[in-house]
Amino acid sequence: MNTISSRIVTPLSIALLLSSVAGARQEQGAQPQQTFRSSMDLVTIQASVRDRRGRPLKGLTPDDFEVRDNGQLRPILSWRSDLRSPVSLAIMVDMSGSMRVGSKIAMARQAFDSVLAQLRDGEDEVALLTFDSALHQRQDFTRDLGKLRGALSDFEPFGTTSLYDATAATARRLAARTATHKAIIVLTDGMDTSSTLNAAEVSGLASSIDVPVYVVATVPSVDQRAMMEVAERAPRSGSADLRDLAEWTGGVFVFASTFTETIVAASSLVDGLRQQYVLAIEAAGAREWRRLDIRVKHPTATVKARSGYFGG
Repeated sequence: MNTISSRIVTPLSIALLLSSVAGARQEQGAQPQQTFRSSMDLVTIQASVRDRRGRPLKGLTPDDFEVRDNGQLRPILSWRSDLRSPVSLAIMVDMSGSMRVGSKIAMARQAFDSVLAQLRDGEDEVALLTFDSALHQRQDFTRDLGKLRGALSDFEPFGTTSLYDATAATARRLAARTATHKAIIVLTDGMDTSSTLNAAEVSGLASSIDVPVYVVATVPSVDQRAMMEVAERAPRSGSADLRDLAEWTGGVFVFASTFTETIVAASSLVDGLRQQYVLAIEAAGAREWRRLDIRVKHPTATVKARSGYFGG
């Protein structure tokens, strides 16, 4: 078992979002994090487009999309829509002590098995990681899905939860993968107790390298109500939660209170990922956070995509 450090030394700013990180790290003698640079000066954008009923909107062309970078309309340099393109997933499973309560860990295991059932052996690739107070690699990226079946059966929940820190570390690992569609899937009860990063900071990190985060909260209905009440208070306190983490990265947050809901949620996430449109624009040269706004010229369309990127 490999334990992966997930602590980020330099705090990220929710407003400026990494705009001063490069200079600060150079002053400290740290190595520049090249993974945050867009390959060949391109910014890739995974966009999920749905109609008013929540169904994937198919048959779109590049002319149907409008991409604005810091408010400026930018030409689309490449575009792809291919259901046969491979998927690269990093699946993170919460193994903290709170997952022992009720059927949480059993539903997380069910969700994991359901995700695997949607993948194509030998084509799609998956890495399995678990997290408590640290992030642990259980299986590096592999296309041999047989290595992953039953992989969670021997693990028991223990310890505190560093969910946001673990997500940030996983996002950096996933950035190097070459699959057309890639994402983090987090199976958790949503209770972070020991991270040094908050949701806004991690979502900025993840969206800057185009990694959507899909969160499946395997919690009973009573816990759903408690989480929603906390979320309703969050805007007044200036904090953020897992729904923000998913939204800002172009992912999805879903509750799963029963085994049936867990199976449906896991299946829907993989299917939605495959049906994403993948666009690319030229990266700006300025070393700053750049906000992205992706729209579709269709009256009923809604778009989920990354909120921005770090230029330069």
